[in-house]
Amino acid sequence: MRYPQGGGLTAERRVFRERIRLEAAELFGQGQSSAAIAKRLRVSVRSVQRWRKAYDAGGRRALRSSGPASLPKLNDGLFAVLEEELDKGAVAHGWTDERWTLSRIKTLIGRRFHKTMTLSGIAKMLHRHGWSHQVPARRALERDDEAVRVGEGDVAAGGSTAAALGAFVVFEDEAGFSMTPPTSRTWARRGRTPVIRVRGGSRGRVSVAALCCYRPGERSRLIYRPMVHQRHLTAAGRRSFAWTDYRDLLAAAHQQLGAPIVLVWDNLNTHRTAGMRDFIASHDWITAFHLPPYAPDLNPVEGIWSLLRRSSQANTAFTSTDQLVRSLRRGLREIQYRSRLIDGCFAATGLHT
Repeated sequence: MRYPQGGGLTAERRVFRERIRLEAAELFGQGQSSAAIAKRLRVSVRSVQRWRKAYDAGGRRALRSSGPASLPKLNDGLFAVLEEELDKGAVAHGWTDERWTLSRIKTLIGRRFHKTMTLSGIAKMLHRHGWSHQVPARRALERDDEAVRVGEGDVAAGGSTAAALGAFVVFEDEAGFSMTPPTSRTWARRGRTPVIRVRGGSRGRVSVAALCCYRPGERSRLIYRPMVHQRHLTAAGRRSFAWTDYRDLLAAAHQQLGAPIVLVWDNLNTHRTAGMRDFIASHDWITAFHLPPYAPDLNPVEGIWSLLRRSSQANTAFTSTDQLVRSLRRGLREIQYRSRLIDGCFAATGLHT
């Protein structure tokens, strides 16, 4: 790619390209062919031919860098100031939402620096400094960042506890899946939106509780239990896991792992019931820590749900609850066999055990 930074070359890249051209000039003097030089320098033959023409006309001087095509409107110091303004958010500058568009950034540059730039010039400048056009992540307004930092400290304490006990650090979460599948991108004829036909009258639903288990030096594990919610359940019927279900899942995980467990989970009411607290207090092989409220990004099991919805669940027209359960089991087994995916979910949280 000629401009890997998205518009113009950096000073380091210009020096690198100049060195390649001067190496080609030495090979020109040795009488080597353009094809041999291109192969040796790993560039295109057409580039070598263009350099040879310039070399024949002006010698080595013709192959030296002439510097940037033009000076940027915002130098590195001014762009650092622009980054600080952008980090404040669009709402802080008077817009009604937090979308940064090129036109808004152009307006901000005019207000802050009294300079005018084209939209394409702004896009190239942003790309050159490592910015890109992204889909933002959602975060709850009720989230307390200070509590999240304290919670990260609790997780770190859990990691220290696990290391002292030789235990697994186990993260728990639960999610619900219905017969209406998540949609993902697929190829289709332009102008004809693909359609996934699903059963609109079905109320089949499956809940899954999962554990991501980590211990240094060992393969990461995924342990799960599904629960099928039958259509004939009345309004009084339970449509979620009871504390006894979590108790049985944790006991089975302890038996399967063969080691103590340091449990990290959220503040769901079921997790804080008297029965659950008594169970944890009466068994020395389990120690529990709670994540801070509104911080699902600290739980690697959230990444498991994302993988599941993008793979075995996406664009699948389920015809029965049994098919939904089979699909979930198949997708979870595929993740179980690929421990690097479970490791990746933990790495995405930014936590350390």
